Amino acid sequence: MYETLKPGLTFEFDYTVSESKTVPYIYPESPEMSIMPKVFATGFMIALFEWACIRFINEHIDFPREQSVGIDVNLNHTAATPPGLTVTVHGELIEVDGRKLIFSIVAHDGVDEISRGTHGRFIVNGEKFAAKAEEKARSAT
Repeated sequence: MYETLKPGLTFEFDYTVSESKTVPYIYPESPEMSIMPKVFATGFMIALFEWACIRFINEHIDFPREQSVGIDVNLNHTAATPPGLTVTVHGELIEVDGRKLIFSIVAHDGVDEISRGTHGRFIVNGEKFAAKAEEKARSAT
C-alpha cells in the first residue's frame, strides 16, 4: 500500500446499465425474480461500487500482489434505473485505518440519485488470501 492512499481523495466511474444487469438476471434460476421489472438490480449496483473502488485503489497499491476485498456495505437504493442509462459513481476515500479503507459513495443515473452511503474495503495479500480460501474450501468437503 503506497503512502498516496489518503483520506480526501476522490474518483468518478461511469457505467452504462445493460439489460443483463437487471433484476431478472441476478438469479435467473429464481422464478420470482424472473418476472421482476428490468431495472438495475441492487446486487449488481453494489458490485459496480466495488469495481469502482477497486479501480481507484489499484492505483495506490502493489496490484496484483496486493488486492482489496469488500468488508462493509451501508448503501441505499432509492431509484430504479432502466437499461441504457449511465450510472456515475462518485467516491471519496473518507477513512484509512491501517489496511482498512472507508469510502463515501453517491451514485446518479442522469435522472435521479440512485444510491448514497459507505463501502468498506481491506487491503490483502492476494496470494495469501486465495490460499486461505482454497484451504477453507478443501476443509469443507
